[in-house]
Amino acid sequence: MPTHGSMTKAGKVRSQTPKIEKRPKRNLPPRERNRREYWIRKRKEAGLPVPTVVPPSSVPRKKQA
Repeated sequence: MPTHGSMTKAGKVRSQTPKIEKRPKRNLPPRERNRREYWIRKRKEAGLPVPTVVPPSSVPRKKQA
């Protein structure tokens, strides 16, 4: 049974593709966000102060050149 390509060409396209750095995430993952929201809700119920934190989604993006 013939193979689907020679092993000498394995990974050829992937190795030729330029590496692009991933963008940093702008929002927290749901698990962390839910935990933070729960913590804030409980602090408010207890009448404790809640520190103000600027969410990453409200920080303006840098202009692309």
